[in-house]
Amino acid sequence: MSSSTERMTDGRGRTTGSVLSGLAVAVGCVLFLGGFVWGALLYRPYTVPTDSMSPTIAAGARVMAEKVSGSEIRRGDIVVFKDATWGDLPMVKRVVGVGGDTVACCTKKGLLTVNGIPIEEPYLHSEGPASPIGFKAAVPTGQLFLLGDHRNDSLDSRVHLTDGDHGSVPRNAVAARVDARAWPLDGVGMLQRPASFAALPGGTSQPGPLQPLVLAVVAGAVLILGGAAYGPIARRKGRGRG
Repeated sequence: MSSSTERMTDGRGRTTGSVLSGLAVAVGCVLFLGGFVWGALLYRPYTVPTDSMSPTIAAGARVMAEKVSGSEIRRGDIVVFKDATWGDLPMVKRVVGVGGDTVACCTKKGLLTVNGIPIEEPYLHSEGPASPIGFKAAVPTGQLFLLGDHRNDSLDSRVHLTDGDHGSVPRNAVAARVDARAWPLDGVGMLQRPASFAALPGGTSQPGPLQPLVLAVVAGAVLILGGAAYGPIARRKGRGRG
């Protein structure tokens, strides 16, 4: 039954199989190219040169960061930013406080607090206190307070506490929000939003469309390869029947 179906032709002598394979290639091209182009417009790759964000992001790792406005940033987000006070190169840190917050460390249990609320941070490099040095900072309106996950080795807002903005950076200094690790291969994956910040006003942000874009590219590649392989396979079967 299947062999007779394969031999059915349209008005131009094409078999049903060849029509379907051509359709698969066409749809695959749309998914592959569309997903690739859309992803290139929304995302940028960055290399994290230090271990200030380990173990979440190891030194030398490549990350994919979605281009977003600073107004979209929420507590818990890992952001790429550039601020003249901090240096000339883009930096990657985690947002722990936004405008109007009071960020302090540490409680008797060694926890960071935001507006007096203790924050559990399971992503930290060590099981010790959330910061080896105590601090307290009021975050000005329109600013972000940033810390690395490796608190013993991160040069972050704590180093700039004596600056005019209490160590914070303006929201418009943010260029992108990190959604996933792309390299090395053993660390590839989406980064989860910390649940500890979800209960605070404003909640946490939602991941960008990176995962469906990757699925679209992979599905497109499978359809292209499958459709392209139909012709040689069909000819080989035809020769076998002959």
